[in-house]
Amino acid sequence: MITAKARAVDGPDKSFRAAEIKRRDLDSNDVLIEIKYAGICHSDIHTAHGEWGPVNYPLVPGHEIAGIVTAVGPHVTKYKIGDRVGVGCMVDSCGECENCRKGEEQYCLNGNIPTYAGVDKYGEPTQGGYSTHIVVTEGFVVRIPDNIELDAAAPLLCAGITTYSPLNHWGAGPDKKVAVLGMGGLGHMAVQIAHAMGADVTVLSQTLKKKEDGLQLGADHYYATSDPETFVQLAGTFDLIINTVSAKLDLNAYLSLLALDGTLVNVGAPAEPLSLNVFSLIGHRRSYAGSMIGGIRETQEMLEFCAEHNIAPMIEVISADQIDEAYKRVLASDVKYRFVIDISTM
Repeated sequence: MITAKARAVDGPDKSFRAAEIKRRDLDSNDVLIEIKYAGICHSDIHTAHGEWGPVNYPLVPGHEIAGIVTAVGPHVTKYKIGDRVGVGCMVDSCGECENCRKGEEQYCLNGNIPTYAGVDKYGEPTQGGYSTHIVVTEGFVVRIPDNIELDAAAPLLCAGITTYSPLNHWGAGPDKKVAVLGMGGLGHMAVQIAHAMGADVTVLSQTLKKKEDGLQLGADHYYATSDPETFVQLAGTFDLIINTVSAKLDLNAYLSLLALDGTLVNVGAPAEPLSLNVFSLIGHRRSYAGSMIGGIRETQEMLEFCAEHNIAPMIEVISADQIDEAYKRVLASDVKYRFVIDISTM
């Protein structure tokens, strides 16, 4: 067993504490990664606070992981010691169901194994990237291109793929008008990716305070959703809206902004149920959809796309002792736009 230093939380209202966790010995196809950086995702906060259901505490969150391979199992062929690699939101799946065979492991019909707050195939609880080391089967490790710094690479493993996947699936491109709802950790990635795909990009944010950032990152237009005139002016405009907001919204109002055959896709995951009037869909053959992360193949594709187009998140690097403060700041929308933990401070 490998001992890793970590930061763990013991309950919904608890602060993070220093901890030691055990990582399994390497199986034949496993890779040992020395974690250099781990991003803080809103999903970490939801889970740590027990907002998405019961949690088996103590919990070590973190599914935006960037690091270096330090050991490999005897049958590993994809990676060698010294490789720059990443791990995202899942560390295994059944590999046999229809969705896994299609390379859509995130939708494994038997349930993928999440990087943390799950149970692995050995029956042990999974613990995430707020730690110095992790052991992962090589099929769920991705290669980080040389021109992406490791600290910037970490958020791409969730925020990057969570926005790339629906933009790719619904065909964002030169002939599409795409709106990004929310200008946060996910939203600022969606703007860059949609712009690089050639779409006409609009940011819909509560206020205009981040307008300069949005335009700099590639948005063509920027509107405040707190202004009722926005919904009048933009009615029937967009082919695709990516909703990155993890809060309850008036879905009917945003569905009214879709053009004929337009789609509103939720990637933000609020804890509260959402509701809508079906006539918001029927009137213009609109669709309301959801999207998770991407599969491993698509995640690697996303990394190569970001490397090619010089796309990177705007980050604030923090120490391991600043996690509690960072959580509070995320909830207050006081970050531009992703916290990344320097794991050397463990």
